[in-house]
Amino acid sequence: MAINEEQVQHVAKLAKLSFSADELTGFTDQLGKIIDMVEQLSEVDTEGVEITSNVVETVNVMREDVAHDGWSRKELMKNVPESEDGFIKVPAIIDDGGAGA
Repeated sequence: MAINEEQVQHVAKLAKLSFSADELTGFTDQLGKIIDMVEQLSEVDTEGVEITSNVVETVNVMREDVAHDGWSRKELMKNVPESEDGFIKVPAIIDDGGAGA
């Protein structure tokens, strides 16, 4: 599957990235090679191959998940500079979505 510079520009715009013309050409080439390698995997015959979720037989060594009482909201909010309706008020970090995302 060939990928063109317009498609790379579109993905870059969604990710809010900008590239120079040289970078755009380089990324288009790299992404094309990656897509070709992934497509090559579809040619592999996997008929009869058993599904492998983990090649090493391991035992979960994590501690047991035990619920504990949390802190009171009053205690948590005592150092908050600004709150509203019981929530921490923070500056907006999401724009109007003008990049097409």
